[in-house]
Amino acid sequence: MSHLHTYATTVTWTGNRGTGTSGYRDYDRAHELTADGPAPIAGSSDPAFRGDPARWNPEQLLLGALSQCHLLSYLHVCAVAGVVVTAYADHATGTMTQTATGGHFTEATLRPHVTVASPDMVEAAVRLHEDAQKACFIASSVNFPVHHEPTVEVG
Repeated sequence: MSHLHTYATTVTWTGNRGTGTSGYRDYDRAHELTADGPAPIAGSSDPAFRGDPARWNPEQLLLGALSQCHLLSYLHVCAVAGVVVTAYADHATGTMTQTATGGHFTEATLRPHVTVASPDMVEAAVRLHEDAQKACFIASSVNFPVHHEPTVEVG
């Protein structure tokens, strides 16, 4: 049985300096990403593309979505398998190749550092990253490889 889920967001450009897009250097890349419920996310382009480094850029948001989805999928598969996770932090990286006509992500690497409650859970905790990858909706939606370099410790 399949279920259809629909999501809605609004992106509002806030970077008009008074002359709109009259020239490449004449407008700010500032914008806000909003949805019903959560607080707005202040966005811009990557600083390499004249963006504000104090704001989120789309590339970071994509990588963040991959990392969040893996976390949530992983916590689920661990709970079902009886693996008690007590801490989790991921230091993800992604690589984008820019071409003359645009660009695309070529890969992402998630580096989750997981703490589990017992030494007998370590092996399963490592293995369950594979199940989480299969369950992650975002990873299943991208056309580039998502690698995993997990570490697990007992705490």
